[in-house]
Amino acid sequence: MAAIAESAGVSKALLHYHFADRQTLLSHVVLRLGERTTHRERRALDRERLAPIDALWHWCSDELERGELRALIQLGLLDEPVLSSAAANVQSQRLASAHRTIGELFVRLSLSPRLATALIAATHLTFIDGLAVNRVDLEEARRRFDVFWLANLTLGD
Repeated sequence: MAAIAESAGVSKALLHYHFADRQTLLSHVVLRLGERTTHRERRALDRERLAPIDALWHWCSDELERGELRALIQLGLLDEPVLSSAAANVQSQRLASAHRTIGELFVRLSLSPRLATALIAATHLTFIDGLAVNRVDLEEARRRFDVFWLANLTLGD
C-alpha cells in the first residue's frame, strides 16, 4: 500500500481511509477496469462509417493497445477471495455486454446465427482475452481476428 500511495502521490493514510487493504483496493481496480472495458465495448458498433466487423476490430485493437484488458485478466487470476469475486462479477458483465454486441453485429449484417448468440459471444470474449494475454502484435492480431470472424460469419444464414 505504501508503494501504491507513493506512486499515486497521496498519503498512505488517505489510501487506507478509502481502501482497508490491498485486496479491497485491487478489487475496486478490477471493477473499474471492467466497467470501462464494457462501456467501450457497448459503443464498439457506434462507428457508423465502418462496416460492423471493422468497427468491432477498432474496439479490439484499441483495447489491446490500451492494456487495461490484459491487466483486468491478470488481476482476476490472483488467488485472493475478494479479487476472485470482483473478477467473476466483471466477467459476467463482460459476457452480457458481448452477447448484446454480437447480437447487434449479426443484425447489422442481416444474418441470423445458427448457433446461440451467447455461445458466439463467449467464444468472442475468450478470443479477445487470448489476444490480450498473449501480447500479439496488432498486425498479427488483425489477421487472427479476420480469420476468427470469417469462421463465425459462416455460422450465419
